[in-house]
Amino acid sequence: MARQPKPRGAPRQSFQAFRQASPGELFWDLLTFDRLLTGPVIHLIYWAGLAILVLGCFGVMGGAVGVAMREDNWVLKVSLAVPMLVGGLIFLAAAALLWRSFCEFYVAVFRISDDLRAVRATLEKTGALTPPPAPGLPRTPQNDTGPEL
Repeated sequence: MARQPKPRGAPRQSFQAFRQASPGELFWDLLTFDRLLTGPVIHLIYWAGLAILVLGCFGVMGGAVGVAMREDNWVLKVSLAVPMLVGGLIFLAAAALLWRSFCEFYVAVFRISDDLRAVRATLEKTGALTPPPAPGLPRTPQNDTGPEL
């Protein structure tokens, strides 16, 4: 059964913002931290970490074979190599899941930041977000933002 291609949804807002900006705007936004760069970069970090874990998997398999080759007795070979191989692979599977969850946490934090930026832009566009009154102005219903703390 052939694998069906996954339908592509709308591109994420952070990627759309990078595509729509001119190089000068992009450079200025990156210098002033108006645009966060870590979101797209964390994907590269995830794949690099996963590659390191795969190399570790090859190391575990090589270690298990090396332990088996050192022994003369066939029963000792199997009793030493199999638990080492199984335990190492279980550890590496758990490490891969932990690495994935660690990277997903950071992606979620930066997506929350993108969503908050979009909400703020929408509120500013509709006029629902009003700045607080300047200090020293009397409180009126037009500039009342709540109780003073």
